[in-house]
Amino acid sequence: MKKKIIIPILALVILLVSSSFRNDFFEIAKQIEIFTTMFKELNMNYVDETNPAELMDTAIKSMLEELDPYTQFMNEQDVEGFKINTAGEYSGIGAVVRNFEGKLVVVEPYKGYPADKAGLKAGDEIIRVGNTNVSELKEDATELLKGSNKSEVTIGFKRQGESKTTTVTREEIEIDAVPYFNMIDAQTGYIVLSKFNSKASKQTKDALENLKSKGAKKIILDLRNNPGGLLTEAIDVCNLFVHKNQLIVSTKSKVKKFNKEYHTRKNPVDTEIPLVVLINGRSASASEIVSGALQDLDRAVIVGGKSFGKGLVQRPIKLNYGTQLKVTISRYYTPSGRCIQSTDYWNRDEEGKAVIKKDFNEFHTLNGRKVYDGGGVTPDIALDHLKDNGLTSALVENQVIFDFATNYYYKHPIENIADFNFTATDYEQFKTFVKSHGFSYETNTEKALKDIMRSEEINEFGSQIKADYQTLLEDIETVKLSSLDQYKQSIQKNIEDELIIRYFYRDGLYDYYLKNDQAITEATAVLTDSAHYQQILN
Repeated sequence: MKKKIIIPILALVILLVSSSFRNDFFEIAKQIEIFTTMFKELNMNYVDETNPAELMDTAIKSMLEELDPYTQFMNEQDVEGFKINTAGEYSGIGAVVRNFEGKLVVVEPYKGYPADKAGLKAGDEIIRVGNTNVSELKEDATELLKGSNKSEVTIGFKRQGESKTTTVTREEIEIDAVPYFNMIDAQTGYIVLSKFNSKASKQTKDALENLKSKGAKKIILDLRNNPGGLLTEAIDVCNLFVHKNQLIVSTKSKVKKFNKEYHTRKNPVDTEIPLVVLINGRSASASEIVSGALQDLDRAVIVGGKSFGKGLVQRPIKLNYGTQLKVTISRYYTPSGRCIQSTDYWNRDEEGKAVIKKDFNEFHTLNGRKVYDGGGVTPDIALDHLKDNGLTSALVENQVIFDFATNYYYKHPIENIADFNFTATDYEQFKTFVKSHGFSYETNTEKALKDIMRSEEINEFGSQIKADYQTLLEDIETVKLSSLDQYKQSIQKNIEDELIIRYFYRDGLYDYYLKNDQAITEATAVLTDSAHYQQILN
């Protein structure tokens, strides 16, 4: 009797599932057919000549923008760049170069690499590569700087308004995941992990073992400004400090094959050594997996500012003609079960904007400590100067700090890092620079007020209310830059970091950190006070 009942139920389930699959497939096929027909007719009948490749690229990217910022279509150049970031190796000039407002600017030449040897410096605007003028290119001009090993390229550039030329001999470039490690004192080791490429866990392990051989009995792992990378490398980095077969992260998706649990697979290096992990608002993705897992397992004290809050996993899927789709396939969850995603891209507001999560759920670490989901990984010890704020972010993103540092560098030559001192007078000059730079940014309050001003409802309240709103907006604009004093500590740290890299490269910055960085000072103090360290974790 039971078999007779079960069989029809199973048949009904299979029928519903297959029906749903057929409906989804039909809808996809239908939309593809509509788009293909429209695209063909558009290109054949439009009044002027069209560029089908550019139109398609725009259409695809516009479609993906409706999802989340991490789901991206990658053309052949993008795919090559993705491989370089993952592998940490390429052939080129050895510098970070960025397109900004139509200009190709050297952001940071790596010490001892071709760009550095050829005399290129941060702030140089590249105007010509070989015989190609950068201004005439629509595609990514940074590709011109890559090339075969030992090949030469002539680069024309502007520096402080003066045109210059140099010849660069390309080399094989290796991008270290761990650019620096050293002893802070006789017992405390310091490791900077700047990205999670394929070298991350090995280089972190090598650094850890090296420091232990020098007497390190405590470790600070710096994940600040680490944007993430490979999930497997994040697990292996955790594995250095926790036992084999320990759950580190799980992923959940509507696609069953992407629902997975990831455990450590190897024997650890040291499960007892006291550990502090440093994070900030630019620690994302794999950095959050490491810091979140070590926090949940009560294996490390987290110090700094709240992390970025990405919480999503991407996977590249190969398409035709060498292109790929980097698609969000799942959310990730730390061992306690929390997802630290800060922005909800699926439940948007009335204007279609992604919503910042404000309601958090409580979870518990292995020892029963309270932790929360959403909004990123919250540090056990929060430092105000590492907290995100809109003004500092805008100054960085709009290259205001970068441009100020460029001018400062040429006006203040320094030979020895001991002579570096960014004074109160220097900060006042920065404030003047900001105001003369035409810098402007929009606060959340201004956005809300402008939304109200644009709405139909504002007219219902009469002209006086509308005038009051306009006056309020003008008052905010007037006093807004007074925040330069409110957030001085955060802004000045970004300025000092930028300047020290100009004078003494990355190694110089990390050397400077050992004695002058507040987060490292706080972390060292926590590790020195073993009772306080254990109290935090328990």
